[in-house]
Amino acid sequence: MALIQYITRIQFDDGALALLAEECAHAGITRPLIVTDAGVRAAGIIDSVCEQLQPHMPVHVFDATPSNPTEAAVRAATALYRQNHCDGLIAVGGGSAIDCAKGVAIATTHAGPLAQYATIEGGSPRIRADVAPLIAVPTTSGTGSEVARGAILIVDDGRKLGFHAWHLVPRAAICDPQLTLALPPLLTAATGMDAIAHCMETFMAAAFNPPADGIALDGLERGWSHIVTATHDGGNRTARRNLMAASMQGALAFQKGLGCVHSLSHSLGGLNPRLHHGTLNALLLPAVLRFNAKADNIVAEHRMQRMARAMALSVPMQADASTAADALSCAIIERNRELGLPSGLAALGVRQSDFDAIITHAMRDHCHATNPRLASAADYREMLQASL
Repeated sequence: MALIQYITRIQFDDGALALLAEECAHAGITRPLIVTDAGVRAAGIIDSVCEQLQPHMPVHVFDATPSNPTEAAVRAATALYRQNHCDGLIAVGGGSAIDCAKGVAIATTHAGPLAQYATIEGGSPRIRADVAPLIAVPTTSGTGSEVARGAILIVDDGRKLGFHAWHLVPRAAICDPQLTLALPPLLTAATGMDAIAHCMETFMAAAFNPPADGIALDGLERGWSHIVTATHDGGNRTARRNLMAASMQGALAFQKGLGCVHSLSHSLGGLNPRLHHGTLNALLLPAVLRFNAKADNIVAEHRMQRMARAMALSVPMQADASTAADALSCAIIERNRELGLPSGLAALGVRQSDFDAIITHAMRDHCHATNPRLASAADYREMLQASL
């Protein structure tokens, strides 16, 4: 049985931040807690957000979200939420801030440690509709968490786990490309490749969902066409708009599932929280594409060839899937180099001695089962070696 569900209110335009107070009223939020990080606050974006809300409503700010959000950060933000009698959340930042806010949305109304609500622990049905209402304002173009039903959090025992429930979808997403104009080049590149990886991996997933496939392919075309310009000419509004659209579209298609890229990057991020998720996805994607080329749905539905066409690569539809996957992999490796991203996992400090722990956690990740071709421990080892 295929479940196809779309999804939330999205305000998308330059200057969309001006609609924030209206969206708070629509969501019934009168005393918001803003969840963000120190970098976003230092950039002055939180001042702009507060200008849209004050003096009409009291505003409180939690700005201690780490680069990979933790259960400890969720607890601290939840304490601030309760202390100030807040009645809703506004997440402002990249995926870390938005995912942290989703953790707070759970913790405000659900007792006990977060791990019991994780997807791999069977926790999705335990997440009730009475989570705190959330509005998301992305300041990067990568995760798409502003329109997604999931969050990735490092829980107290060190595992990096996924939390998924339709109740976690933000009540509204304020997608204002102007908020990304000052994003540094390397962060633009890493988050942009994250969006591209999302579009590609969810398109490869085997679940039947033609609307999601169409959205993912269009997002891939936009992201691939504009990421270089957005990285090297950050003030280009057309490039910023299209990269933010690609980010949003990748997440709109998430409901199909992801795969080995994310099971590995989640594992790596849990073992070393300093590693950037989007950078990891960019480096892992070529090896996973080559592994997936033999999946039944990839071959039967010409999915490698269709992605190559969206990326304007010279791969005919009659080429076999492995040939198309090789072309895609080479293009991504070259694009990573062009964007100034690391050449491989070894440049990030990953070593062969880490492989056993990485593989163990990857095989337990919620994305492992939705890869179009089920990977064994040996398969994961080959993918890691190829990405080193």
